[in-house]
Formats: sequence, C-alpha cells, structure tokens
Amino acid sequence: MNSITDYNDAITRRQFFRKNGTGLGVAALSSLLGSGRAFPEVMQEAMPHIAPKAKRAIYISLIGAPSQLDLFDYKPDLKKRFKEDLKDWLAKEGQRLTGMTSGQAAFPLAPTIFKFAQHGQSGAWISELLPWTAKMADDICIIKSMHTEAINHEPANQLVYTGSMQSGKASIGSWLSYGLGTMNEDLPTFVVLHATHSSPYANVQAISARLWGSGYLPGKHAGVALRSKGDPVLYLQDAPGISRDLRRKMLDGLNAMNQQSYETVGDPEIQTRIQQYEMAFRMQASVPELADMAGEPEHVLELYGKDSKVGGTFAASALMARRLLERGTRFVQIFHRGWDQHGDLPRDLTSQCKDVDQGIYGLIQDLKQRGMLDDTLVVFGGEFGRTIYCQGGLSETNYGRDHHPRCFSLWMAGGGIKGGQVYGETDEMSYNIVKNPVHIRDLHATMLHQLGLSHERLTYKFQGLDQKLTGVEPAKVVKDILA
Repeated sequence: MNSITDYNDAITRRQFFRKNGTGLGVAALSSLLGSGRAFPEVMQEAMPHIAPKAKRAIYISLIGAPSQLDLFDYKPDLKKRFKEDLKDWLAKEGQRLTGMTSGQAAFPLAPTIFKFAQHGQSGAWISELLPWTAKMADDICIIKSMHTEAINHEPANQLVYTGSMQSGKASIGSWLSYGLGTMNEDLPTFVVLHATHSSPYANVQAISARLWGSGYLPGKHAGVALRSKGDPVLYLQDAPGISRDLRRKMLDGLNAMNQQSYETVGDPEIQTRIQQYEMAFRMQASVPELADMAGEPEHVLELYGKDSKVGGTFAASALMARRLLERGTRFVQIFHRGWDQHGDLPRDLTSQCKDVDQGIYGLIQDLKQRGMLDDTLVVFGGEFGRTIYCQGGLSETNYGRDHHPRCFSLWMAGGGIKGGQVYGETDEMSYNIVKNPVHIRDLHATMLHQLGLSHERLTYKFQGLDQKLTGVEPAKVVKDILA
C-alpha cells in the first residue's frame, strides 16, 4: 500500500496551486469565524438570497405514485365511457407504454368508482377517500398540473427528490442544509422518517439512501434516518461503565487523530467524520427527550388519530416531524410506501389513504395552532400520476392503473403558499395538461424561493460545474400560488 507520504507526493499541479492559493486565506478566515468553522466548505454566496417566507419544510413522499384520478382530478363525464377501448387514441397521442401494459390487446377506460364532493372556498373536488384532507381544503393549494419526464419509479423518485434522474446528485434536504445551515446544533438539520403502511397487499417500491443523500455536497448535509421502532438511533446509550466525561475524553482523542489525518491528507470527508462524531455525542442527550411522547397532551394525540400512539405509523411519524421542526430541525422528509396500484386499486388505495389522511390533517392543524404553519412549508405528493386506462382486468368494482408522467396532482401548504386554491387543469381524460403546467423543477424552484433561496444562485462547484438542484434546464417559481 502507498504511504501517506506517497499520496502527498502524487499531488497534481492543479491541486498544488489550488491548495497553496487558498491556504493562507482559509487560515485567516478561520481565525475570524472562530471555533467550529476552522475548515469551511466551498465558499458560497451569502444566503439567504431573498426574504424567506418559511424557515423549515416537511415533505410527505408518497412512494409509488397515487392516482390523481381517484383523489383530486375529478372527471365525472368518464363514467359513461366505461370500458371504451383507447388503443387507437393512445397511439395518436404518442403514449409511452411501460413493459407492464405494452402487451395488452386493449386499453379499456377506467373511470373512478369513488365519490367526489366540493370543499372549501375554492370548491376543490376531493375524493371520499380523503375526508380529513377535505376538512382542510382552505389550508392547502392543490396543484393538478404537475408533470415529469420519468415513467418508472426509480428515475422518477430521483428526479423528484434530487432534481435529476441520474444517481449521485444531492437531495432537496441536503441543499437546504447546505444553503441555510442548522437551527439546532444538537439535532440533525435534515431528518428522514420511514412510516409503515398497514395493508398486507400493498405493492411496495424499494427506495434507497440516494433519495436523501448529499451527493457531491459534504457528507454532513445528508439526511439522518431515525428508526421508527426501538431507539431512534442505534447505540445511542453509552456502554455500561462509560461515563459522559469518559466518552468526551475518548471523543476528543479520536478527533485529534482525525484532525492530524486531515492536516496530512487534506480529505474534507475527514472533517465531516469529526462533525458526525460530535453530532452523535450531542444527540445522546437530545434524542431521548425528542422521542419521549409522554408529555404530549391527549387532545394532541387525538388530533393525529389513534395510530399516533403506535410507533412507526404515519400518524406517529407526522407527530415526530412536528416535534423535530419545533426543536429546530430544518427539513423533515416522511416516506410512506405502497402507493403503486397496478391492480386492485379500490382495495389498496383505500388502505393507503386511511394510513395518512387523519395524520396529515393533524399535522397541519397542530402547526396552525402552534403558530408554526406560516413559516413551515409542507408538500404532499408522489412521483408521477396514473393512467386513465386500466391495467389488467376491468370490472365495475375493480381496476388497476399504470404509470402516467404527463400529469399528476400534489398539494402544498404553509410557508407563504396561498391556501384554498386549485392550480392548473388537465383535459377531460386527465391525460394532458391544458392550463398552467408545473414541472418538478418548478416545484423545486418554488420551494427554494419560499425558503429564501434562489434556484439559480444556490450552487456548488463540482467537477468544474456550478451544480444546482434545478440543473441546467429552465425552471420557474410558480408565483400564482404564493400568498
């Protein structure tokens, strides 16, 4: 193996000039910044860029893609066209078919079997599957004109949560951590929660840490996943016989060795490792208090529903998210899987909605009651939509739907978003957007804007490029939905 000396001897000409050109400046700056910032990351433009409406955010990620046709995008005229074969019409529209339906001989039209009603000042049509969401129609902005290029789950989720269908990019939460920093040194800036689903029949899509990873950003900006059962973090308690003072001395010794390695090698990930050890030490004191729900009043638990008392459920995760946000966590992401209804949609979508409906209502109302909703941005949605045609067998009581990227629905609330409105329109088939399209990049630009960040100015130099969450293609802030 090469020694550290050999490693240093192999330094490139470019690294030599970069290191020596910035070394004195970094040393001078570190003396002004004080402890904890002795080795700042890549220098960035002063942020926030604009006056923020929100200072924290929560993203409810419905993995698998819920059907807009059965939840928010009401098309009552389709009932009289039940089972109409759309094969020729789809060919004319240039429909992209997945491998799951490309071999079908017919593409029968499948109208929703669920009842809809209008709610709130906007008269938003909301499905009977979401009775609690319907109660807060005036708190949310439903966007019916979302669209994406991705037609399969993995690239679609990567696009929604990292801004690119390619692996290796930084996630939304990591960008917010990088751009805005922490509000509580004792808790992670970006926390991920994985909520369980109740149906044994749910079609569960696999997800990976890429969706909450830091990519090319320093590792300290990655999301920290808290466990839903047992200790939120493994090995949180010190081993028997290890006092806090002894743990502190052990950590100081380890940090000294890591610092020596950094000064020798210059790998910035060593600094990340030091910061992670320090965060873990502080979390040993902060996380037990965070996870202790005993102090939550009964009326708050009832607001979220009976499942709030069951660890790992969506309701319990939503309550944990509120506790994290009020303690200074910048961004919380709740993943709830099982929304991929290729068959048996009436059975499985009903179960999925029941899992989340009262919990998300409780979260929004809890934030309102605490005066937190005004400066907390909430997003609720999946990665694409579902087809108007049926996948598999179709009856008057049962059907399935394939993937549809051309239009889908999600909603936003709080953080300067104007509630009580429906934005965008689709055609009579919920197939194409006919008014006010919103791309995933536009969603990202709007989220950043509400948090005080310009999607064009929030950049990080990597591989010679100024990397951005929204990439190099056009993106816009959706100003019509802002309060």
